[in-house]
Order: sequence, then structure tokens, then C-alpha cells
Amino acid sequence: MSKFRIERDSLGPMQVPAQALWGAQTQRAVENFPVSGLRLPRAFIRALGLIKATAAEANAGLGLLDTARAEAIAAAASEVAEGAHDEQFPVDVFQTGSGTSSNMNANEVIARLASRAAGLAVHPNDHVNYGQSSNDVIPTAVHVSAALLVQEQLKPALAHLHKVIEARARGLRGQVKTGRTHLMDAMPLGFDQELSGWAQQVKNGVARLDSAMPRLLALAQGGTAVGTGINAHPRFARSFARLLARRTGLKFVPSPNAFESLATVDAAAELSGQLKVIAVSLMKIANDLRWMNSGPLAGLGEIALPTLQPGSSIMPGKVNPVIPEATCMVAAQVIGNDAAITIAAQSGNFQLNVMLPLVAHNLLQSLELLANVSRLLADRAIAGFVVNQAHIDEALAKNPILITALNERIGYERGAAIAKRAYAERRPVLEVALEETGLPERTLRRLLDPAALTEGGIKGGSSGAGG
Repeated sequence: MSKFRIERDSLGPMQVPAQALWGAQTQRAVENFPVSGLRLPRAFIRALGLIKATAAEANAGLGLLDTARAEAIAAAASEVAEGAHDEQFPVDVFQTGSGTSSNMNANEVIARLASRAAGLAVHPNDHVNYGQSSNDVIPTAVHVSAALLVQEQLKPALAHLHKVIEARARGLRGQVKTGRTHLMDAMPLGFDQELSGWAQQVKNGVARLDSAMPRLLALAQGGTAVGTGINAHPRFARSFARLLARRTGLKFVPSPNAFESLATVDAAAELSGQLKVIAVSLMKIANDLRWMNSGPLAGLGEIALPTLQPGSSIMPGKVNPVIPEATCMVAAQVIGNDAAITIAAQSGNFQLNVMLPLVAHNLLQSLELLANVSRLLADRAIAGFVVNQAHIDEALAKNPILITALNERIGYERGAAIAKRAYAERRPVLEVALEETGLPERTLRRLLDPAALTEGGIKGGSSGAGG
């Protein structure tokens, strides 16, 4: 049996692997773009399947495609959407900038599946791609795949991370630690207060995603080649968006301006920018955990993260903060992806952006990475860290910055002198303040109590040099 069959397109015959569902145009792309070995993600292939199924349904409803072919196309496209044929999408990410190769890949695979199932001649262009162009299909696929990942993966993952942080904050209420600014000792604060900052970062990230969704839910489909809607029914865009919303549960609408939606990837760039901010937030949280966990003897040693694996091939007993490290690497990747998307977003010339596959790959990778690592950070780092309160209390007692609480009583200059002496002699601030201020021990213990100092505000007494 031959390993190849002959398929034809407008440029002539092509040898195609005998068992492949794709046709000549896909094969040309495979041979033309042996660049990276990277394929467009599962989420993007899912979106292509949803688009083709929905387009067939819309065209049938408008009387433009016969029922038998429309049903066969919709069934085959649904199989593609569900992941039954992912191996049939071999085209490299780095291909023609419009993504025409990937659109034709979908058209050819779906046409062959539909033809087999229905016993009809289903054409990739004339039937599967009816009323469509790569120039509106691919931008629509970017929006659809990204919107689904936001709704189904990233927002639930961030909600879970937020819930875990808040639960830990409640459990740590009343436990006080040394604050740090410039990586130097500062006034004390509660663990719950520190974690509340992390929780707010995550909450803000979800709000940022929500703010970008209205532009993401507006679809280019129906603009066809240049935005005029040539070869598409005047009601196709509205029908398509309504039917896709029914399929997915997301409130997709036609773009208010198809020319903008074909010529730009501004909505994708906006979402990527919000993902970059979320990455920045996660990196901050992860680095806080790494510092707090550092040691255990020569670092801060405030907490011990869960022991997940040996940390060294040469140093027995070493354990590293692997989940925060993985989080930081994800954040770096997302920030890099955003830089590439930013450059890609500038590459709209006249009526088309010509870096659509790159935008799709980077945007969807960022969404998936952030969703996955958010859950890991929650479950394998934050949920299980143990506080070394004895070590923290020892450092708190000797923290010379506690003297700030006496500013209203003794003034800044005297306070600075006491802090310097306490630090130089490695003695608790309370002991030195008793010797230097003449204030009663009971008063000093009240004023210098680290837990009380986490409440903020002025503790009373005569006015002095503040600052």
C-alpha cells in the first residue's frame, strides 16, 4: 500500500500522507514552514472547530448551505473541537501571518471527515469555509479561545488562589512578624496583614480580566477578507455570534467595526497586558515566599515551605522553594510573551494584522501557564507553609525599628540613638529604652508591644519630633 496519495489545490498536485485527513494546502504549509516544531495549542484548535460548526449552522439557517452538508460539517467540526483529531493539525506556529494555513488545515480535515460520514462531496472552501475568510476566522479564533480559557481556567484558578490566601490569613491572625522595606527591618505587621496584600493583588487581577472581556467577546467573524463582509450574508455575523454564544455560554457579539477587528489585535494585546500584571503579582508573592523561607539557618527562616523534593544532587538534606521558583519562571515567560504580542500588535498593515498565529500561541500559552501555576502556588506552597514563630519573636524583640513607637514621647533623634545602641549591643530595644528614657517599664512594654504596633495610629503621649 502506498504511503502517500495525491491531492490537488489551485497550484497543482501534492503528495499527502495516505492516512492524513488534511489536503494539499496543509501539506504545502508543513513543507514550507519547518521552523519550530511548535503547533497551535489545543485551545485554538477547539476554537476553530467551534467556529466551523457554528458557521455551518448559521449558513444553513440563512438558506445558504443544504441541511445534509451543514449537519455533516457541524458534526465533524464538533469532533475537532472536542480534541478527537488534534494530530491532524501539524502546521507550525511560524507560518503565514494571517493563519491561512491553519484555517485551511481545519477546512480540509473537516471536509474529509464530513464527506466520509455523510457520503457527500464536501469541499473545504465552497462548503466548510462558506462565507468566511482566514482574515476573520483566525482573529475570531484568537478571541474565542482566549475568552474560553479566561472563563474556564484562569479565573477559577485565581479564585482558588485568592481563597487559599485568605484562609491562611485568617489562620495566622494574631501572629506578628518583622516588616521589611528595602529588604531592611521595618515596623512589625501581622502575617494576616501581609497576606491580605497578596489576596488583594489576586483579586485585582480578576477585575483586570473582567475589564478586558467586553472587547474580547466582540468577534471579527463576518468581516471576511477586508472587513466589508464580501461573500457573507448580511445577517451572518449576528447569527454566528448568537449561535456561538449558545454553544459556549459566553456572550459573544459581532464586532462593532469589522475593519478594526481584522486590522488589529488590540483586544488580544489588552488581555496580554492584564496577564502581564497578573504575572507581576504572582512573581511578587512567590519572591516573598522565597525570602521568608530562606535559610533555614542563614536566611530569614520565618517560614518553612512544604518539602516536595530533594534540592541538590550533591548537598544532602537541601530542600529548595521549587513551587515559588516555577512561579517566577512562568511570570518571566508571560512577560516575554507579552513583549512579543506587543510587537505583533504593531504589525497590522492596512486591513490585516500579519502575526496572528504568534499572538494566538503566546496569548494562549500565557493563559494556561498562569492558570496552572496559580493552583500549584496555592496548594503546594501557601496552603502548607509552617511559621517559625519562635525565630520571628526573637528577631522582633531585637528589632531596633520598634523605637519608632516612642517618637511622640522622646523625639526622633533620641529614638535614633537608642536604636543604634540596641543594634550595636545586640540587645532588645526594651532593655536599652529602659536605661535611656526613664519611662516606666509598664509604659514601655505597652508602647513597644509588636502586636499593638500592627494596629497603626498614635498611641498617645506628648507631641514630639515625628517623621
